[in-house]
Amino acid sequence: MYDVNTHDVRRFFAYVWQHRFTPLQLDGLQQKALRIIEAHPEYEHYLADIDNYLDKNWLPEDGESNPFLHMSLHLSLQEQAAIDQPPGIRAIHAQLCARYHDDWIRAEHEMMDALAETLWEAQRYGRGLDVNAYMTRLRKLVGLGQEEHARLNPHDVGLSDKISERE
Repeated sequence: MYDVNTHDVRRFFAYVWQHRFTPLQLDGLQQKALRIIEAHPEYEHYLADIDNYLDKNWLPEDGESNPFLHMSLHLSLQEQAAIDQPPGIRAIHAQLCARYHDDWIRAEHEMMDALAETLWEAQRYGRGLDVNAYMTRLRKLVGLGQEEHARLNPHDVGLSDKISERE
């Protein structure tokens, strides 16, 4: 889901909801989204009436939580775990799922705070995601500390640096 806007994300989830009775016609990402939607029945009314929620802003200061952001964070975590990117996230996801007796929703809700904080920092300070801070937050959830060696953040490497390292 690259280069999408808020409306696209909301329509994506609504489309999945509309096609819930024919799940085999959904692609892999859509099937993951359906599983997330089904785990959050409190969001179904937004999906059933999507046109009234395309431009809605949920404000945390009013005690509101954006259901589309919430579902998108679940989807991001599942995709990260599926491809183990950043490396180690799959094991953390599995450990948390095991801790909560295969309750992946509870596991991802814990992980979600780390992802949301990392995204917030990147947005607030106008920089890319800090994979080291993100992984440290995730590792703390399973009783681990900061990694021994720092990872390279993709946004910290200029294109010329990447080219000069080629042989």
